[in-house]
Amino acid sequence: MAEAAAALAPWLQRQRQQLLAQRGHAWLLHGPSGLGQYTLALELARAWLCESPTPAGACGQCASCHGIAVRTHADLRVLMPEVQMQELGWPLPEKAQAELDEKKRKPSREIRVDALRDAVEFAQRTSARGRGKVVLIYPAEQMNAISANALLKTLEEPPGEVRFVLASEAAHQLLPTIRSRCQAHALHWPAPQEALDWLHQQGVAPQAAEVWLRAAGARPDDALALARSGRSPEAWARIPRALAAGDHAALAELTPPQLVTVLQKLCHDLLVLGVGGAPRYFAAADLPAPAQLPSLAVLTRWGALLRQEARSAEHPYNAGLMLQALVAQAREALALNLPHPHRR
Repeated sequence: MAEAAAALAPWLQRQRQQLLAQRGHAWLLHGPSGLGQYTLALELARAWLCESPTPAGACGQCASCHGIAVRTHADLRVLMPEVQMQELGWPLPEKAQAELDEKKRKPSREIRVDALRDAVEFAQRTSARGRGKVVLIYPAEQMNAISANALLKTLEEPPGEVRFVLASEAAHQLLPTIRSRCQAHALHWPAPQEALDWLHQQGVAPQAAEVWLRAAGARPDDALALARSGRSPEAWARIPRALAAGDHAALAELTPPQLVTVLQKLCHDLLVLGVGGAPRYFAAADLPAPAQLPSLAVLTRWGALLRQEARSAEHPYNAGLMLQALVAQAREALALNLPHPHRR
């Protein structure tokens, strides 16, 4: 637990201290993915429940901190889609776990209304350790309308010493009635060098850190996930040329949602180049010269097609066929001759 606290990114440490100095029973931490909403939310929960808190956060040594570290704290309720609960090591309710074990259904990708109702009942109970209670909801936009409405009254008038922290990567999707009941905090973007230094501390080589931070649009958590995905920076650099040639081998390991995201990033950079701007996700040397670009009309149509694909990318289509279709679509849009990728 102490090691996890020590590894907290410096920009999250600053925000944690800022938020702990303020009062409020319900916080909404929001911003684009990759800025650390979940991590910061959990750090607030640790500090609020800690038996020996400091202005900088939880002590990391007490029984309360240990309980959170091993996912057994009686006064912390974490609400997430079951898929993310499993990914992040949080135990599911016995009934839900039994249904999944018996293959009665697949893990939910939404925050289920029965879990919300259980959390409301949890908020009514007396604190087990005397430090109050915390309900952490992430990603909060995964509450459907029924789930969100089940939370409204308790969020507005919480019983006893209960705090809520909602973490969201798409706060605009939350009901206005949810947003209005929370104090909002927009996640801070770290300076590029600070993000690179942090990636180096996580074991990412300097050159690779630059590539992945750019590929992630300057979002450090997303950059770290890319660095740990098993893909190489060189493979990222080859993507534009491979797509123009209709070669999908370099993309075969991506899931449909991941592939659509990569194509949207490429389309974005080509559109930006087309109007004289600087690319965000790919190095300029890995992209065609402005004179080789497709027309803005072609790129705009391709971008619209990708937005349509993004809405259905999670559906259980044949992934191989979808990959071929998306690559064919990209090749048609990128009817040009690209230079060899920049040699690093």
